Amino acid sequence: MKNFLIFFNFIFILFSNTAYALEKGKWIFVKDDEYCYIGSIPIETDLPKEKKRGDTYILVYKMVGNQDSVIQVEAGYNYKLNKDIIIKIDSTNYKFYTTEDVSDSAWTNDDAKVIFAMKKGLELSITGESSRGTITNDTYTLKGFTSAFDQLTKDC
Repeated sequence: MKNFLIFFNFIFILFSNTAYALEKGKWIFVKDDEYCYIGSIPIETDLPKEKKRGDTYILVYKMVGNQDSVIQVEAGYNYKLNKDIIIKIDSTNYKFYTTEDVSDSAWTNDDAKVIFAMKKGLELSITGESSRGTITNDTYTLKGFTSAFDQLTKDC
């Protein structure tokens, strides 16, 4: 469990300024010495105007030399614990989870299956609930995802 927490705290620090490099409606590839990622910010969000939140984005990242690609969703708020975050790709839903230590991010246990669907899909939406009970829906385009993912696979 300790290694798990160290890993996710590392990832949290590593990607804390990620949203500044991303663009709405585009999948951007970024390479560093130790990691690479592709990411995008939502093309649409339905957060009520009176509510505030931090940066919102989705990433697929890899550590250099590791074949595994990991999906991370950043909400811009703390998710309600023990409540699934639903990722919908076209008409199929996938459940993501959060942890107490990094409650503003969500992951899945089946990254490969979700990435496969992202490559085939047109649109991805994320429905989550904040720790205060606010429901948010963020919509991302998947146009350009396959090309960006291929670059991630090839160059990392």
